[in-house]
Amino acid sequence: MVSDTIEQPTLEGEAPAVARMNMIQAINSAFDVVMARDADVLVMGEDVGYFGGVFRATAGLQAKYGKTRVFDTPITEIGIIGVAIGMGAYGLRPVPEIQFADYIYPALDQLVSEAARLRYRSAGDFTAPITVRSPYGGGIFGGQTHSQSPEGIFTHVSGIKTVIPATPYDAKGLLIAAIEDNDPVLFLEPKRIYNGPFNGHWDKPAENWSKHPGGSVPTGYYKVPLGKAAIVRPGEALTILCYGTMVHVCERVVADMGVDAEIVDLRTLVPLDIETIEASVKKTGRCMIVHEATRTSGFGAELSALVQERCFYHLEAPIERVTGFDTPYPHSLEWAYFPGPVRIGEALKKIMKDA
Repeated sequence: MVSDTIEQPTLEGEAPAVARMNMIQAINSAFDVVMARDADVLVMGEDVGYFGGVFRATAGLQAKYGKTRVFDTPITEIGIIGVAIGMGAYGLRPVPEIQFADYIYPALDQLVSEAARLRYRSAGDFTAPITVRSPYGGGIFGGQTHSQSPEGIFTHVSGIKTVIPATPYDAKGLLIAAIEDNDPVLFLEPKRIYNGPFNGHWDKPAENWSKHPGGSVPTGYYKVPLGKAAIVRPGEALTILCYGTMVHVCERVVADMGVDAEIVDLRTLVPLDIETIEASVKKTGRCMIVHEATRTSGFGAELSALVQERCFYHLEAPIERVTGFDTPYPHSLEWAYFPGPVRIGEALKKIMKDA
C-alpha cells in the first residue's frame, strides 16, 4: 500500500497516534476529526442521528455535536440531496447519507441537473461542496434492492467526483478530502468489507482488520488525495485494475495462484489516476479489470478503452474484464453473481496462457 502524507500535528519526535480500526470506525473517526475542525460540516440522512446510522457509521456524533449538526431527515432522497445542495451553495459543507446506494435514483435529477452543474452554470459564483455517502455493493444477502453498484452512472456525469475506498486508512483519508473538496463527491462505501476483509472468498467469515495493513489508521487529521491510485501489490506479469471489495478478492486470488500481478486500487474513479494505470500496463504488458457492477457500460468498459488507447503497442494479450452479470442482483445466487476466486482465476489463466 502506498503511503500518503499524514497532515497530523505531533510533538517533536513523536509519531502520530495510530489505532486499529475497521472501515465503519474509520469513517466515524473522519467525521469526528473534520467536524471538530469545521463548524460548517453537517451530517444528515435517514436514521443518522440518534440511532447512529443503519451501519453505525455516525454513532455518537449527534450526542457530541448536537441535533443542528447531525440530524435525521424524512425518507425522501430527492429532498435530502436537494436540501444539501442549497446548504452547500450558501457556505455549509453537508454530508448527506443515502442509506443504500440502491435508493439514490430518486435523487438523480438533483445530483445530475443541479449539484454537478452549479459551478458551471453560475460561472463559479456558487459551488455544491457536498459529499454524498452511501453503502454500495453486495455480500450481505441484500438482494436486488440492497446490493447494487451504480458507480458507472455517476462517472458519466461531468461535475461529480466518484470515490470508493478499499481500506479503513483510505476510507478516513478520502472522506476527509471529499468533505473539504469544493465540488460534489459521491462517496461509495463497500459494505461487504465494513467490518473487515474476508479471505477473498464470499462465503467465508471476515477477518479482523488488524491483520491487514490498511487497518492501521491515524487517530487525528490526514487526507488521502482524490485522483491518486494505490499500487497495493507490485508485480511484473500483469496489471489488475480494481477498487472496493474487489481489491481484497484479487489480492487473495493472486496469492493463491502465485501470479506476479501488479494490483492497482483505483480509489477514485473520477478523477482517475490514468498516469499510474498507463505506467503499470506498459510495464507488465497485460491488463485485467475487475469490478462488482454489471458488465455492459460498467466502468470497466471505460478503463478498457483508456488502456487500449494509451497502451496498445505494449499489450501482449487482449484486455480481460471480470464483472457482475447483466441481470438484477440475485439473492439466492449471491456468491455466483459477483467476481469471486473461481471467475477471477479463470480469467488469470486465460490472460497468462501464452506468457
